[in-house]
Amino acid sequence: MPAPRARRGGLLIETAATLVSAGTERMLVEFGKSNLVEKALKQPQRVKEVLAKAQTDGVLETLQAVRSKLDQPIPLGYCNAGRVLEVGPGVEVFKAGDRVVSNGPHAEVVAAPQTLSAKIPDGVTDEEAAFTPLAAIALQGIRLAEPAIGERVAVFGLGLIGLMAVQILRANGCRVLGLDFDAKKLALARGYGAEVVDLSAGQDAVAAGLAFSDGRGVDAVIIAASTKSSDPVTQAAKMSRKRGRIVLVGVTGLELDRADFYEKELTFQVSCSYGPGRYDPTYEERAQDYPFGFVRWTEQRNFEAVLDLMAAGSLKVGDLITHRYAVADAGSAYAALTSDAQAMGIVITYADGASKTKLGRTIALRDVRRSAGGARLGVIGAGNFASRMLIPALKGAGAELVTVTSQGGVSALVHGRKNDFAQASTDVDAVIADPDLDAVVIATRHDTHADFAERALQAGKSVFVEKPLALTEPELDRVAAAAAGGEGPSPILMVGFNRRFAPLAIKMRELLGQLSEPKTFIVTVNAGAIPAGHWTQDAEAGGGRIVGEACHFVDLLRYLVGAPIERLHAVKLGRPAAGVAEDKATLVLEFADGSHGTIHYFANGAKTFPKERIEAFGAGRILQLDNFRALRAWGWPGFSKMTSSRQDKGHAAGAAAFVQALRTGGPAPIPLEEVLEVSRWSIRAARFED
Repeated sequence: MPAPRARRGGLLIETAATLVSAGTERMLVEFGKSNLVEKALKQPQRVKEVLAKAQTDGVLETLQAVRSKLDQPIPLGYCNAGRVLEVGPGVEVFKAGDRVVSNGPHAEVVAAPQTLSAKIPDGVTDEEAAFTPLAAIALQGIRLAEPAIGERVAVFGLGLIGLMAVQILRANGCRVLGLDFDAKKLALARGYGAEVVDLSAGQDAVAAGLAFSDGRGVDAVIIAASTKSSDPVTQAAKMSRKRGRIVLVGVTGLELDRADFYEKELTFQVSCSYGPGRYDPTYEERAQDYPFGFVRWTEQRNFEAVLDLMAAGSLKVGDLITHRYAVADAGSAYAALTSDAQAMGIVITYADGASKTKLGRTIALRDVRRSAGGARLGVIGAGNFASRMLIPALKGAGAELVTVTSQGGVSALVHGRKNDFAQASTDVDAVIADPDLDAVVIATRHDTHADFAERALQAGKSVFVEKPLALTEPELDRVAAAAAGGEGPSPILMVGFNRRFAPLAIKMRELLGQLSEPKTFIVTVNAGAIPAGHWTQDAEAGGGRIVGEACHFVDLLRYLVGAPIERLHAVKLGRPAAGVAEDKATLVLEFADGSHGTIHYFANGAKTFPKERIEAFGAGRILQLDNFRALRAWGWPGFSKMTSSRQDKGHAAGAAAFVQALRTGGPAPIPLEEVLEVSRWSIRAARFED
């Protein structure tokens, strides 16, 4: 696959050793091997969501969405040790040549944020350091349990995390009781200084815990087991003292008896991975650390603490390694993971030296065809929308797909092969500069759209950019200047405002064209909730959902009315019960011909209600476009209803119009002045300014 690039606040690392996380990766591999029915049975909540989508969007559309989601590649692994090759902008603590551990996957070269990386001390080998992320999971669970010197702590489950937890607790001055069914693991725990209970021999866990604590009950319990049974939690509660602490690090059933917890006032807590910062995009993706004085132990600082324990000899992991494989034989590592019951610490090793092959950011998938026709494309971005909707639409329109890029390289490789691209890459600069490309398609995160579009236009290429075109008016002005070009024909600039290309929307405009008087429109968008932490909700990365999605409906009204927008008023929900207010908003647009339209964009509705409905009123007549599957009329002579066998929002037709314009030299499918007008009003709407 193409090598990734060092991102802002991140590192590019040449891998020396990685550790297979037996529990997580075994689960992912087994899930990946399951058929569609087996996957559904493992995710009953997802089945409900799929059924709700099928009710509103149709079975075919839903099935395509499900298959696309399941086809998304997941790089395996998160325990990586290696050497820094490059540092991205904003990195000051690390430099090229540093030995580091990160949560990078199994790959010869990985990109990792600096806040999820830590320097490896002298005396700690690469193989040992690769255990750090797993050990940090154990350490974070222990921190939540707050053990004190001399306390007695039980550890359920003596896999890799459990055995490292035993050692960390012993280093903390605790007496430890280890419980497991595996004699080999029990022997290792005993060697680390723990007392053990062999559950396979029928020993009573609760009785053993009480005996271990001299009948008083243990002070704390760390549950590192992986089982569907609730027995570990029940037994932990019964062996605990009053006000004891139970921390779940692993995965168990949670059918609890309230009395077990109520009578002792027990504390039960679920530990989250490596520690504070996990799953926070500000910390992990933007590398913004938490203040040391307020958050002493972040996930990065837990990494550092683990490495210090290793350097001091308090945490030994060498005897946890049961298998070693070279990366070229990684398939055997996963065969051992799923077939060898004794497999525990599986280490994958990598050859020294960063070869040109490793660092190649563009790889060939087939021979490049030099066909004439004006529709040779480079695609920047291969995420869910691009791979499921946009790329197939462009391919179906007959475009020659030359290069596809993605930030990490994996999705570019997978979808490049699937869609017959000539190359897969992580090098955006090379795509923009490629003189053999006629156009660049941009389907990345919203905050990159304007920059990539401006650069591609300045390079003389036509551009198809997924909405939004820009997040700010200064960005839009720069794109507009680049689109104006200089001497000679200007390149085509098109934004993915696909709704205006939907067959039923085209019919709706045709019918509305019969009316000479102003019209009134009501657009209802049942957008569905997106978590507040999702990148689309972030003002800098996504710009929010008004500029990111509601712009579709600003453009659709502009198309249906056929007159410029003169005024827009936007209002958002005042005090939402949870989440954000900006995705629960109403926009009122006034047009030059006297028409006006109201867009109700709501993220607080039921999923079973249709997502999009457009209603038009005028001259005693009404049109209603329902979810792009049915167009109905009231009081309309000669027309009553038009339906579609499937939901068609115009993706394929919009892509085809762009490809056709490239081949013929224009005109642009959407006039440039309309693209800029709609984009500008959408940006203003997102600021909730008139």
